[in-house]
Amino acid sequence: MRVIVGLSGASGVQYGIRLLEALRDLDVERHLVLSRAAAMTIAYETDRTVKDVRNLATAVHDNADVGAGPASGSFRALGMIVAPCSMRTVAEIAHGLSTSLLTRAADVMLKERRRLVVAPRETPLHLGHLRNMATLAELGAIVAPPMPAFYARPTSLDDLIDHQVGRWLDLLGLDNDLVRRWREPTPDPGETEDGR
Repeated sequence: MRVIVGLSGASGVQYGIRLLEALRDLDVERHLVLSRAAAMTIAYETDRTVKDVRNLATAVHDNADVGAGPASGSFRALGMIVAPCSMRTVAEIAHGLSTSLLTRAADVMLKERRRLVVAPRETPLHLGHLRNMATLAELGAIVAPPMPAFYARPTSLDDLIDHQVGRWLDLLGLDNDLVRRWREPTPDPGETEDGR
């Protein structure tokens, strides 16, 4: 099982880092494409190095290498998640402008009718942003911006991030325990599977 993870330069790179960790924990092959701006955001927003983040991936592809595996429809993948996704990246994907491996790989997901989850990080949104996201939805992408779910009763920033990452994994059909699901019973730690 293989998933492509795209990190653009938008704020919120912690989401993409946690996504890589969660995919690793699920033993999913992780192909990382990160933009130069994403590398800058890692330095601004976290205590990790770009090398630390790259080490979370099974394979790392140079964003300038539009001849890399993820640029082809013959490169099999369950799907791709771009998290965080800058408005520039949203616009390029929406308009088929494959100027980098990240946007080309996303375009491949659309043309091959595979799952593409895009997590835009911007506010407020002007009409151009909204139109580009509507275009993505019309093309078959899933537009899933990071939104806090307070019904899960988060007690930390990590709880909020985990819940969102779990929801993105759900969109790819990957079972995970990062999400506290609405109105689903949570097992009592003292109970066995048969309820005793």
